[in-house]
Amino acid sequence: MAERVEQEEIFSQVLRAGRRTYFFDVRATKADDYYLTVTESKKFTHDDGSFRYQKHKIYLYKEDFKDFQEMLGKATEYILNEKGEEVISERHKKDFKKEDETEIISETEITSETEITSTESFTDISFDDI
Repeated sequence: MAERVEQEEIFSQVLRAGRRTYFFDVRATKADDYYLTVTESKKFTHDDGSFRYQKHKIYLYKEDFKDFQEMLGKATEYILNEKGEEVISERHKKDFKKEDETEIISETEITSETEITSTESFTDISFDDI
């Protein structure tokens, strides 16, 4: 079985999203035409501190760009129209309750019962340094 040799990257962009990283790499075919690889790399840390990366790749060729872009646009538009831009990751927590199941507290109740903290005391940090 012949080993697959990765082609040299012509252009590359990186999108870091939490423990996921997306790589958008332009590569050249043997005929010197360009194609795109989109790689999702997800970091998994074991209990002993060691880690591994799980990777998934999509190869996109020029003849598919228009249709792919159209389908991606339709799918993302559908998601945003149906669920909005708010990330609903809170549902994974054990104590999550849907809004209609929880008691909605008026703003006056919140201010009388809860201490309101200003964001001026927060410190801006850059995660690129970590």
